[in-house]
Amino acid sequence: MARTRRYEVAASGRWWDEDDGRWLPSGEVHAWEQGRNETVCGLSLHRSGLSRFPAVVWTDVLPESGGAADAVRRVCPRCAAAAGRRGADSRPAWRRVNPRP
Repeated sequence: MARTRRYEVAASGRWWDEDDGRWLPSGEVHAWEQGRNETVCGLSLHRSGLSRFPAVVWTDVLPESGGAADAVRRVCPRCAAAAGRRGADSRPAWRRVNPRP
């Protein structure tokens, strides 16, 4: 069985959320897989000066989710294409129903 990928967040800035009592991403956000030293789009985390947020899931920083996206200014379009812009209430992924022979 194929393992589903879980994308965390790397961001150019951070801010302290008083309600949750934790750091949340701000500025430009990128998708990041734990155990790797680069974002999904290929940026080096250290050289780009990005902070890791392993406790924040990728779908929470999308502006339409309203989760941890309060201070997010820009979502990387290449990371969004690779990791997806899917939330819990989005329609299912496209699939062929009646394939040609």
